[in-house]
Amino acid sequence: MKFGMRRRTARAGMSGRQLLVAQAALVGGLAAALFVRELPGVLRELRIYRMTGGLSARRRYP
Repeated sequence: MKFGMRRRTARAGMSGRQLLVAQAALVGGLAAALFVRELPGVLRELRIYRMTGGLSARRRYP
């Protein structure tokens, strides 16, 4: 064994599991932000859908 080089027993940086958790948190945060941003438009579309009759309006709006 060379005297100048020693093996490290502890790894520096992040483990694979920590990296996956960080990526999942990032993707979840982005999805939540997109959902909150688009929520008023979705609610508006649902209101219009209910005003036009919903599923029972197939006969009137082909």
